[in-house]
Amino acid sequence: MIRLHVEADLSAGASVEATEGQAHYLGGVMRRSIGDTVRLFNGRDGEWDSRIATLSRGKAGFTAATLVRPQAGDEDLWLMFAVLKRDTTDLVVQKATELGVSVLIPVFTERTNAGRVNLDRLRAIAIEASEQSERLTVPDIRPVRQLHDNLAEWPAGRSLFVALERADTQKLTPSSGPAGLLIGPEGGFGPRDLMVLDRCRFVRPISLGPRILRAETAAIAGLALLQASGCG
Repeated sequence: MIRLHVEADLSAGASVEATEGQAHYLGGVMRRSIGDTVRLFNGRDGEWDSRIATLSRGKAGFTAATLVRPQAGDEDLWLMFAVLKRDTTDLVVQKATELGVSVLIPVFTERTNAGRVNLDRLRAIAIEASEQSERLTVPDIRPVRQLHDNLAEWPAGRSLFVALERADTQKLTPSSGPAGLLIGPEGGFGPRDLMVLDRCRFVRPISLGPRILRAETAAIAGLALLQASGCG
């Protein structure tokens, strides 16, 4: 079953216009026709069985028919991560979306090598990952900022678990409540980063095991461990 994310409101009988990319995907790639069924979701109104009402070059439209899954809340788990090279950043966004992260926060750290972030590209990756993983929502992706700016505005009551290599940290223990995970850049956090983190009461240093992990591996492993411990 093809699942597509749309921006329009969904209800029985609602008409929904496809994007040009969705129209090409349906007609040119998947060879679908008028009358075929797709499933639509928008992050607000649940998932709907819908029919392709119109389909032509670059254009398509749907008619929502039946609610098949009511909207449900996501895990309240955030991921803050140092911006990496483009393909690696793409991978982090894709896998974090599949793992149910609700908010993605790219940051510049002392040792960040990348110079810019294409938020439109990252959102497109997150949308595709949500469609394929059967999520009902797409994570919120925040504009990239300096690490210390995000730490200064971190919400009270939300723990921030920080994966620190070669540090005297404890393994993650069962917990609950809103939480976030911070993953640093290749090469680890710099001295100024560590000094700022040390001043934050909400920061909880954790270990991801005895080995030194690549940043993208650390993000995936850390999120899995947090979910298993009951965070989010």
